[in-house]
Parts: sequence; C-alpha cells; structure tokens
Amino acid sequence: MSSLAPRVVLVTRQTELTALLARHGTRGQVDFYLSSRGQTFDAVEARHSLQEAAIATAKAAIPADWTFAQVEREDLNRFLFFPNDIVVALGQDGLVANLAKYLTDQPVIGVSPDPGMGEGVLTPHRLRVLPDLLRRTAAGDIDADLRTMVAADLAGGDSLYAMNELFIGHRSHQSARYDLSFGDQTEFQSSSGIIVSTGTGLTGWARSIMAATGIAHSFRATDPAAAFFTREPWPSRSSRATLRTGEITERQTLCVTSRQNDGGVIFADGIEQDFLSFNWGATATIHVADKHLRAVRA
Repeated sequence: MSSLAPRVVLVTRQTELTALLARHGTRGQVDFYLSSRGQTFDAVEARHSLQEAAIATAKAAIPADWTFAQVEREDLNRFLFFPNDIVVALGQDGLVANLAKYLTDQPVIGVSPDPGMGEGVLTPHRLRVLPDLLRRTAAGDIDADLRTMVAADLAGGDSLYAMNELFIGHRSHQSARYDLSFGDQTEFQSSSGIIVSTGTGLTGWARSIMAATGIAHSFRATDPAAAFFTREPWPSRSSRATLRTGEITERQTLCVTSRQNDGGVIFADGIEQDFLSFNWGATATIHVADKHLRAVRA
C-alpha cells in the first residue's frame, strides 16, 4: 500500500425496502403490495435494519485519520476508484462480482452482514474482524486470492470484464445466431446464447448448466482458465450443435461473430444494463483477462 492514509470505499446494494419505497411512495403502499403477495412488511424492514446496522458498524471500524467513501452497486459505473483504496463489499457474493471489473488491483474485503444468507465464497468475513483486517490490509500484512477474470474484446476496441461469467447472445434471451470459432473448429450456431465462466463462476450459473447437461469442468478460481457453454444449441439445415463447450486458457481464446440484426449483447455478472452491443458482423475475442480480483482471504 502507499504511504498515504488509505481511503476505504464501502460498496453496498440498495435494500428491498429502499427499492420498494422508491417504487410505491409510502410505507402503507409497500405494506399493501407485500401483503397482496403473501409477504410481510416486518420481514423486509428487518432485513433493511440489519443492513443499516451493518453499515454503521463498518463505518465505525474505519480509523479516524483515514478517508471514506460509500457507493451503491447501481452507481459503480460512475464512481472513480483510486489506487490507494481498500474496498469493503458489504453484502452477498454477487456484490463482489459486480464491482470487480471497475477495479485495478485494489484489495477487496468481502463482508457478509448476515452469515446465514448466501454462500460466503466472496464475502467470507464477519463485521467483528473488520477493524483488524483494515489495519492489516493497509500494512500489506494479509493474504489474498488473485481470482481470475475473463474479458470480451470487440474488434472496434471496446472491452468488458467479468468476475463470474459473460453472457453473449440476445438481450431477450431468445435465439441468438453467431459463428463460433475455437481451436481448429468453426461452426454457425443458433442457441439461447453463450456463457463463459471463470473458476469463481463455476459455483454459480455455470454450475446449473453443468448439472443439467452432464458437462464437467473443474479448475480453481485462481487458475488462468475459463469454460464456455453454448445454451441449447439447435441443429438445423444451416446450424450445428457439436461445439458445445471448451476451456479457454492463456493460449487458447474463443472467437464469436454475431449474425443478429439487432438485440445482440454481451454483459457481465448479471448486470444487463452495462453491456456491449453485439449485432451483425461484430466479432468478440473471449480470453483470460489481464487483470484479476485481489480478494482478501479469511
């Protein structure tokens, strides 16, 4: 870390209650909306209160002579991270995946406000250890996993990074048409899209694909590798369905050329609003990224 005092950036996600109040206006209307769907206002409010208390505890853990900033997931694409930042992601695993592409090697401390929720793969820490972790991170006295990321580069120069997975297909998830090239194989396909998963992502979306298809890939989150899956490729007179999966390495890339007139997209880690347009003739090269997520180890 730099000799300058660190800045702690606390990354959170809007609670259900905050989102519902923004949509419905009043607590009474939110209560009516929830009760009409078999849910209770008290349960939503309890989760909101838990997160608010966790945020207060996290802020109290920051030394008084350090600087501080807070950003919500929805604003990450407009937030400027500094090299000297220590990032604290307070939430579930998906929050860490959402912010990874905006970072350049800053250490990330993933903290779960509720140990009973989520897997805790990327948020293994508890609030009680945060003061010690912050001091040790600033001193460089921590171990970190350098988790592999994957990237999509368009021929025009645009790029998109992912911590868990990339989706390549149609924005509505209807049939996508494309030419797929991997190694010495090339074929035209029509499918529900392509998923490219890192080792971290193998515990998420890709896990369900592997369970449903019997396809198996196994590598660690820190291995420089990614797996691709074509979702329900349809064999027809013009399209094929033999190139269903493969492993991308530092020396092996995947090339996809769009054959969609409109609606083609590439998005990362489930954030559909932050995407690359991928329409007719656009070519994307998918490869192991030249950056990674520095996740502070438990």
